[in-house]
Amino acid sequence: MENQKIYDIIGIGIGPFNLGLAALLDPVESVSSLFLDQAEGFNWHPGLMLDNATLQVPFMADLVTMADPKSKYSFLNFLKETDRLYKFYIREDFYILRKEYNLYCQWAANLLPNCLFGKKVENISFNEAEQYYTIDVLDLKNNDVKKYHTKKLALGTGTQPSLPSFMEDKNFPNVIHTSEYLNHKENIINAKSVSIIGSGQSAAEIFQDLLPETNQDLFMSWFTRPDRFFPMEYSKLTLELTSPEYVDHFYTMSSPQRKALLAKQPPLYKGINFDLINDIFDTLYEMSVGNVPLNAALRPSSQLDNILPEGNTYVLNFTHVQDQATFTHESEYIILATGYKYKEPKFLKGIENHIQRTEEGLFDVSRHYTIDAKERIFVQNAELHTHGFVTPDLGMGAYRNAIIVNALAGREVYVVEKRIAFQQFNTSKAWTAKHSS
Repeated sequence: MENQKIYDIIGIGIGPFNLGLAALLDPVESVSSLFLDQAEGFNWHPGLMLDNATLQVPFMADLVTMADPKSKYSFLNFLKETDRLYKFYIREDFYILRKEYNLYCQWAANLLPNCLFGKKVENISFNEAEQYYTIDVLDLKNNDVKKYHTKKLALGTGTQPSLPSFMEDKNFPNVIHTSEYLNHKENIINAKSVSIIGSGQSAAEIFQDLLPETNQDLFMSWFTRPDRFFPMEYSKLTLELTSPEYVDHFYTMSSPQRKALLAKQPPLYKGINFDLINDIFDTLYEMSVGNVPLNAALRPSSQLDNILPEGNTYVLNFTHVQDQATFTHESEYIILATGYKYKEPKFLKGIENHIQRTEEGLFDVSRHYTIDAKERIFVQNAELHTHGFVTPDLGMGAYRNAIIVNALAGREVYVVEKRIAFQQFNTSKAWTAKHSS
């Protein structure tokens, strides 16, 4: 045992958040770290890697910049190292292409020696006598199992495609989630009809991508439960809600208050890019010149209740939300833009007794992103119910990671902002006294 290394922290899953943590830990010599992922390499949402799709946050929401603008792992340094900095400068657009963000993350992952791919975590146990975790890891290249040891964990396994409850345990060949879109695009454009279900960014991107194909034989329908195809709210005062003090404010609420507030906030993080909505309208307008009939239909206020196979097509059962009338629609292909949801990994069963939970059975996440009494297990993007809608926001990833790094190092490695907003989100007497006239 004496010859086996015990890391200070091991991260499980290498998505953007744990990759950012790995990058911010790289120069911290006092903290030893390792990051594991079962994938062959970093590849962020490959099924939606459309050529012109952009992030919905500025380029500064990269892996490190908001915590350490001087880091060699910044997006700007990636551009410099790949001879694209001046091209980006001339482009004059803060919102980077999703495919270039993916290349940037791959570049960083390849530079980081503490990131290992092709490693599947199968079990975690805890050594009470020595106070460390043992992780059983299957090497997917040679099927060998190796044990790694660590004092702390960072769970970054990410969210998974979420499907309607009536689709559980069903596997219909031509019913797919948006995450699989590009793998099926050729078959979709050769079909007679396709229906898109959902009102978010992914649904809009796919609708726009397929619109040119409707000039041929493809008929496309877009259904959404809300009463409109709403844009993501992106005004500057609204953006102040992605701030440390708003997270503080949200965290201090009761669980029922948080739940009620989140139910009102979809436009803050689930809406469609404003420009994309306008682009879709403009494309529809251009295609309709001369009153040409369109092979496209947009149907808001439509709640999907079920999908039933019928021959070579599917029958979709809907309820119109406003008038409560039911109706059906037939389609050869169905694309479910029903979002993503956190799913607890099975390997946590071995340390279930360490995990603190809410009354609803969810992780009881501390303000500093741990889920156990000893503050040894950190989570990434699993705290929507405790920390609010900023949880999946790439722009807050470096902030969360700075808190984690500082906790691991036992000192302030990265300065963590405590107040950045002009707004006051609570009734703090100290703030009111200081700022009242």
